Amino acid sequence: MQQETKPNLLLGLDLAAAVLAVVGWLGVLALWLFTVPTADARWLFFMLGLSAMTGTLLPVVRHLNRRFGRAPAPAHVLLRRALWPALLAAICAWLQIARTLTWEIAALLAAIFIFIEWLLEVRERSRWDPDSGR
Repeated sequence: MQQETKPNLLLGLDLAAAVLAVVGWLGVLALWLFTVPTADARWLFFMLGLSAMTGTLLPVVRHLNRRFGRAPAPAHVLLRRALWPALLAAICAWLQIARTLTWEIAALLAAIFIFIEWLLEVRERSRWDPDSGR
């Protein structure tokens, strides 16, 4: 029964990735072409950029998980894994606007996000129950 619903979840994930990417990239393009850089437009840029990067990276993360993962990851884990690099890109864009971004800060942020993901993975593994099969 659970195997039948998995393709539907991943189809929904692909649909969500497409919507996020299309809305995000078209929104960034519209902002770039039709607005002036005010504070509201900057926040909208960060939100749309995060959406665009998440939607773009979701198929890549899904492929990497299918290729190198031990077991298929649930849809929420794939979404979370795609959100980390998108969040890193949005934070780096924000820091670059303020001219405070350096390679060291970007590497530190990436290391922090990798560490947080590792902690979440350890937590999920510790909650694993062999009797339930999940």
